[in-house]
Amino acid sequence: MSESQTVTIGHNSNTGGIAVDRLRNYIGRIERLEEEKKALGADIKDIYQEIKSTGFDTKVVRRLIQLRKMDPADVEEMEALLDTYRHALGD
Repeated sequence: MSESQTVTIGHNSNTGGIAVDRLRNYIGRIERLEEEKKALGADIKDIYQEIKSTGFDTKVVRRLIQLRKMDPADVEEMEALLDTYRHALGD
């Protein structure tokens, strides 16, 4: 915005082509979702701590979750390449 442009923000105003109430609504929604995301992250962390305390390997569980999100064909292709690379390295 140049120095000659001034934006005044008032209730229900539409200043400089910006609908202020709409902008505030968007910002508020994003802020609420960010808080929810933070809370969900804390919940997931707690579950991983519980997994660890029961003797499961959390790295393996994280990898399993990652694989379950992937397309089965992509997983199959990745596993085939992994086997090929292992064989090439003599593992």
